[in-house]
Amino acid sequence: MLIDGELTEAASGAAFDNHSPATGLLLGTTAAAGEQDMLRAIAAARRAFDDTRWSTDRALRRRCLEQLQLALETEKEQLRTELVAEVGCPVMTTQNAQLEWPLAEALRYPAGLIEEFAWERVLVGGGLFGDRNKRTVVQEPVGVVAAICPSNFPIEVILNKLGPALAAGNTVVLKPDPNTPWNATRLGRLIAEHTDFPPGVVNVVTTPSNDVAGLLATDPRVDLISFTGSTAVGRTLMRQGADTMKRTFLELGGKSALIVLDDAKPENALRSAVGVCVHAGQACAATSRMLVHRSMFDDMVAAVGAAFQAVPLGDPALPETLVGPVISAAQRARVLDASARAIRDGARLITGGGVPGNLPGHLAAGHFVEPTVFVTEDPELAIAQEEIFGPVLVVIPFADDDEAVRIANNSAFGLAGAVLSRSEERGMDIARRLRTGAVGVNGGMFYGADAPFGGYKNSGVGRQCGLEGFQQYLETKTIGFRMPRQS
Repeated sequence: MLIDGELTEAASGAAFDNHSPATGLLLGTTAAAGEQDMLRAIAAARRAFDDTRWSTDRALRRRCLEQLQLALETEKEQLRTELVAEVGCPVMTTQNAQLEWPLAEALRYPAGLIEEFAWERVLVGGGLFGDRNKRTVVQEPVGVVAAICPSNFPIEVILNKLGPALAAGNTVVLKPDPNTPWNATRLGRLIAEHTDFPPGVVNVVTTPSNDVAGLLATDPRVDLISFTGSTAVGRTLMRQGADTMKRTFLELGGKSALIVLDDAKPENALRSAVGVCVHAGQACAATSRMLVHRSMFDDMVAAVGAAFQAVPLGDPALPETLVGPVISAAQRARVLDASARAIRDGARLITGGGVPGNLPGHLAAGHFVEPTVFVTEDPELAIAQEEIFGPVLVVIPFADDDEAVRIANNSAFGLAGAVLSRSEERGMDIARRLRTGAVGVNGGMFYGADAPFGGYKNSGVGRQCGLEGFQQYLETKTIGFRMPRQS
């Protein structure tokens, strides 16, 4: 771990195992922080914020982020191999959102904002003293940020939290998911060995204990919780942080809809439908509901079923693999249980629903699930309402644009969505009516370090990335100054 500038094991000497989700084999071990370690990290972050020049020295912040960028690039290929091993993500995904995209932008964009952002603005006049009153509005860092990250896209989320939080002048305690700790500990080592970050500015604390992690939500020295993960855990963190009035950024679950209008190209619809299979469906923004116009419904269901049967599944280290394992045995059980419940509820199974039977021997203990397609006329079924986080698609018919919007918005979530239409005007009209934080029209990509991402409703609070994501790591202060009367 990295605590107060030192690379350290847990004070107790405890460690926990890191297993490959593809093979089930032991990859190695990681330090298992206890309460003492976490409290030390929080204290270090508090001290680094309060007693060093980190929060005020913008040149230092930019230099450190640029040093970290360079260090990450020198170990990019080792990091790629490590992600495939511990995350189980297909190596093809490291060419985009798993590694290459965040490495290209996640630190560079907020580092650039250090110079470009309007840290202060002046308001002249107003109030009791009229033109003699000058007010300065100042943007300042929040303080100590607890960055709690998931297992599905770990380095992408970590970098998109650290970049703006650090660029804004905050200090950070980073707690990675215990299923995928090594990308974070690698980052900590690079910070310690190759950058000028003052001790305590970044702390990396690994632990399998929810009680130890929970200290980040209850300790009054932590000012903001930045969490990406499930809605259930997000609610818990919000409740735990309420007593100390912590600010929260929560990027949570989704049940996003892919709307295929009656003028859409079938080949584009088929390509988009298969997207839920990428990385075994472990993406919060995955379009796991496919809404198809009735005029093309039967043909589309048949085509989607055939496509899911042909999706390359297997060893994530092979370049042709699209579907790797889910992260754990427990997650596989949840996915399989959701499929079994869908059948009991009356949804029609088109393909999948179980464990692949033709895996090579070295993958026999991996956590694989068949790409699965269900069909239902009832958008209220659990399979159409609950986030599964697996390669599972439910296809639902609609009669017209208004019904498509109603079905899409009939969800507790509101993270993302997609619309396919030959008409840009029609596609954009649907996109504007969806109650979600992001929408792709005809394959348009909303992702980027400069683009805010987050959800409506139960999909979260706040935004990651973009100017909006940068500002959520800032506090606002207004200073009034009474100028002397002119003689």
